[in-house]
Amino acid sequence: MNLPESLLIAGSVILFLSIIVTKISNKLGIPALIIFLGIGMLAGHEKLANISIHNLVAAQLLGAITLSLILFTGGIETEYKHIRPILSSGILLATVGILITTFSVGLFLWGLTKLWRGSIQFTLLEGLLMGSIVSSTDAAAVFSIIRSKKMRLKANLSPMLELESGSNDTVAWFLMILFKTLLTTQQPISPMHAFLTFLQEMVVGGIAGLLVGKLILLLLEKLRLPNPSLYPGLMLAVVIFTYSATHFLHGNSFLAVYLAGLILGSKEFPYKQKIIQFCDGVSWLMQIIMFIILGLLVYLDKLISITGVGLILSIFLMFIARPLSVFSALFFSKTLNNKHKIFISWVGLRGAVPIVFATYPLLDIATIDKADVMYHIVFFVVITSLLFQGTTLSPLAKFLELEEPMTEDRMPSIKLSEEVNSELIELTVPDDSPIIGKRIVQLSFPENSLIVLIKRKGGFVIPRGDTIVSERDLLMIMTEKKETVDVIKKQLGILH
Repeated sequence: MNLPESLLIAGSVILFLSIIVTKISNKLGIPALIIFLGIGMLAGHEKLANISIHNLVAAQLLGAITLSLILFTGGIETEYKHIRPILSSGILLATVGILITTFSVGLFLWGLTKLWRGSIQFTLLEGLLMGSIVSSTDAAAVFSIIRSKKMRLKANLSPMLELESGSNDTVAWFLMILFKTLLTTQQPISPMHAFLTFLQEMVVGGIAGLLVGKLILLLLEKLRLPNPSLYPGLMLAVVIFTYSATHFLHGNSFLAVYLAGLILGSKEFPYKQKIIQFCDGVSWLMQIIMFIILGLLVYLDKLISITGVGLILSIFLMFIARPLSVFSALFFSKTLNNKHKIFISWVGLRGAVPIVFATYPLLDIATIDKADVMYHIVFFVVITSLLFQGTTLSPLAKFLELEEPMTEDRMPSIKLSEEVNSELIELTVPDDSPIIGKRIVQLSFPENSLIVLIKRKGGFVIPRGDTIVSERDLLMIMTEKKETVDVIKKQLGILH
């Protein structure tokens, strides 16, 4: 059998098994991400499948694209109205929290290895580089665990955690590049130069994300592609273009793709649910491939050699650095109590982001001689974080009484046959809607548009002609023409 066919068979079997074990991991309560890493480790060089990877640039690019897809998917699945009440807290966690974590971990590693006097000795700058790499919580881990467990958290904790994990990569990325540059060039960088560079990346990334989001919304409103299946491909091209173009313009690419997704997620547009499902599926597939590849870069003997430092760093990160950053960043919060802050501290999950960031020093291993050690320590930290924090999130939320009782937020799922030339939309009647108090028979909905079900105060009402519309009613409306959706929204007072 030729080598290409052998690699294809091995790769397809590994991918197939990785997808199948997600079912097992869900039953056992083990995050699926850790299983993907384990499969990559087992399949690596001098292991079961004897697969090796030498192109670090390709692995790094794959990781960056995957992170972009994860962040974009997280943004498009989030409505701005849900994160608006906790926007300031989320931003503080993503900025002040990252700075505190980075410097506390850096100082701790530097001091620890000085006292340890073992074979691993970190300088202060190397410690700060390690701190910046592990400082960011992982969007993929947070999104997947909270949603797979169907956790309904009080005090807007879910959107805040998703906002933090989706946005804190930007500051962590900047700090990682800054400390890596200082190590490789051995040239000092003034605080003002560092601040101006950071400001440039944030401004360029923010403008790029806003512009792309707005332009794509306009395009989706005007564009009518001949085949609906082309829309997900169009969105994939948008994500890759946004990441690449922003990086070319020296902006923060991760901020740009997250903002673009957030803008799209807050508006309705054609085939939105299909696009979200596609992005979610591609993100999961890319995560599986990326985690397997990152696992291939790990050598078991090297992982064992750093177990002592890795375990101590993991404990410090989970029980000291993360709580310190959370309680400091949210010190002035009036809406979050100590229980909320304890839970947020424990949701400091590390995952794909730190491991991908750890590949950047590997490319400069000639000047950063501990790059390989750093990668294996970060890998160990991620494994312990997913094992201990990922598996205990739901029990901790119950213990702290932060989970809300399960209630159904949406209408019952109804799937129309592809042969039916109609679509179902769900619209909530605003508090100031002009149709409140009117009977359905009095509504002048467009022809061939019909209210088929109403959700009201936790129950469902089958509408009749004399049914009176109330505020906050969730209406399921069937319409034959997509053009009538805006007309209906205007009558409900959603569009003006």
